[in-house]
Amino acid sequence: MAKTEQKQVVVDEIKEKLSRAASVVVVSSRGLTVEQDTQLRKSLRDAGVDFKVYKNTMVAIAVKGTQFEGIAQYLNGPSAFAFSFGEATTAAAILDKATKTLEKLEFKASVIEGTVYDAAGTKAVAGIPSREVLLSKLLGSFKSPMSSFARVIKQIAEKDTQAAE
Repeated sequence: MAKTEQKQVVVDEIKEKLSRAASVVVVSSRGLTVEQDTQLRKSLRDAGVDFKVYKNTMVAIAVKGTQFEGIAQYLNGPSAFAFSFGEATTAAAILDKATKTLEKLEFKASVIEGTVYDAAGTKAVAGIPSREVLLSKLLGSFKSPMSSFARVIKQIAEKDTQAAE
């Protein structure tokens, strides 16, 4: 297989992942030990996130014309890519948690649901709870006033019933 054909296979692999991804987080993981890297990969894999090191030039070619094109400007130095296929903030949240113990792990950038974030923005997005957590909080806030209202109505009805007796 010619060198250009090998590169095209890698570019096609990246394009396929991008077509399914809800988000891509770019990190610098230079300096991690093998044990740290293995543990990080395992935690990402368990959450359904694909984590892989690609050459920046291959990624730059693959992102052209996609919603992820904005990360091209951040592709310098060694880069690792976390592709999140389900919940968009999953990869960022796991990597943010890992940065607290792995000092060598640093955010570079991300594209989450079509929006490009720099390192600081990615860190901020990582702190946002998942969609399910936010929905449950929203539903809980709806339920609380309704429950209180129902209790008040019930007490009024019971009071009227007692007064009628």
